Formats: sequence, C-alpha cells, structure tokens
Amino acid sequence: MIVITAPTGNIGRHLLSRLLESAPAAGEELRVIVRDPARLPDPARGRVEVVTGSHGDAEVVDRAFEGADAVFWLVPPVPAPTPQDAYSGFSEPAVRALVAHGVGHVVGVSALGRGTPLADRAGLVTASLALDDLIADSGVAYRALANPSFFENLLEESDSIREKGVFTDSVDADRRAPLVAAADIAAVAAGLLLDRSWTGADSVPVLGPQDLSPNDLARIMTEQLGRPVRYERQPLDELRTTLVGYGLTEAFVQGIVEMKRAKDQGLDAGVARTPDTASPTGFGQWCARTLKPAVLS
Repeated sequence: MIVITAPTGNIGRHLLSRLLESAPAAGEELRVIVRDPARLPDPARGRVEVVTGSHGDAEVVDRAFEGADAVFWLVPPVPAPTPQDAYSGFSEPAVRALVAHGVGHVVGVSALGRGTPLADRAGLVTASLALDDLIADSGVAYRALANPSFFENLLEESDSIREKGVFTDSVDADRRAPLVAAADIAAVAAGLLLDRSWTGADSVPVLGPQDLSPNDLARIMTEQLGRPVRYERQPLDELRTTLVGYGLTEAFVQGIVEMKRAKDQGLDAGVARTPDTASPTGFGQWCARTLKPAVLS
C-alpha cells in the first residue's frame, strides 16, 4: 500500500498518473489524501482509496497510514505563522502516525542546500531541511528529494509574460542554477516508492539537464513563444513589501526573503550534476508543452 499526499498538485498529479500505470503490476494498492476528491483525475476514480481531508490533520493521517507500507510526503505551499510551522509543525502529526502504524518507507519533497555554508540561513529551505531531519529521526527509511526551483514556478508569471513580455525574480540575471520539471521529480519518487530495497536516510538530488540563468530562460522563452520575453530583477526590499501586502506574517516573509537571498548566493550549486542526479526534461521542451499553452490561452 502506497499513500500519496497532495495528489492533485504539480508533483502529485504526475506521480499519481505514473503509479496508476505501474503499481498494479507490482502488486501495490494506492491510497490518496485529498481535500477535494472531485479534483482527482478521472482515471483515478474507483482505482484508488480516498481519505478526505488535510494531511496536516492528525485524525486524517492516522486513518490514511493504517496498513501503509510507503508514503509520499509533500508539504503544501500554504503560508503559516513561521517557516517552522509550515514544515515541521504541519508534519508532526504525520510523523507520529508513521511511527504508530509502522510505515517502513517515506519519500519526501525537499530542497538543495544541505551541507553548504548557506544551509542554516536559507529561510524556507532551512525549515525544509529541518523537516527532513524530523522524519529521518523517526526511524523510517527516508529519501528526501533534494530539488532546485521548479519550471512550474513560471506558470505564476503567465499573465505578466502574456501581457508585458516580462517575468521577475530576485536573483542576478546571469546567475546559473539547476532547474527541474515537476514530472521528473515525480518519476524519481515513483521509482523509490515501487522499489523499496533502500534503507536508512539520505538525499536524492534531482537537478534537471542543465544550469540556466534568468537571461537563459528569457532567451528560450522568446524562442518557444515566438514573442520577446525579458527578465526583470526585483529587489528583495520590494519583494518583502509585496509579500507583507498579501497579509503574510513578518516571520514567513523573512523566510521567503532569506531563501531568495541564499539562492542568489549559490545555495543550489552544492551538488554536481551526474547521470544519477540529472533529469531529462529540458526547459525548451517544458515551455513548448506547458508554458506556451498557458501564456497563449
């Protein structure tokens, strides 16, 4: 029995699709935790067991983890009073349920940066790495998928790209860093969930096929969309003001700002790309398949 959290999100929907194809042949049953079962894709209906609710709720995870052999764990991108509340606080009921039900294996979505000089001052990433430690210390076999920023983050810029030909971030325009497609993260997660011969706790980097700067992204988007796209760097003070205006707490905003600053200082550059850490989807390919329809719709 494999339990999937966040099965309708960017990573979870790709993971669910993969496991619907491959889990039956491996003798695995699937169970999902979802707030709104109506959002599940049609192919999943009648083929997965559904536990309705938030996977941050103790009663929900207690029901969902009963009889489970493996869990895919993803903290939803929901603001909280502090970064620690968003990650470890949200996950503490689940960690207790993992132990109570003797779940053997957990695959979690995490971030790059562990072992670097920036790891303890990277805001949301620091909180994510602390969650990895919390899960690993429970005694389950754990693999943290250590990811850079996602291609899918650019979908939030679709309107700006369509209307102004501009996307923004807070890193230097020439700062090259790894980037990854959510589908590639899901592919790695599926492999680990189906082949549970691994033990102990470790990180599994998923780095995409190449490092790219914002200027590289602008060039590729221009080519793929057939219209000019340029990058504008947003100062961190301006980002802070914008986020506070959205009603986020000062502590959570500080966590975002610290993460952005750390990424601009090379947080994601601590792991070498090898055949084992690279993933196949290129940015141009992703633009053609995913960003272009969103921008041109």
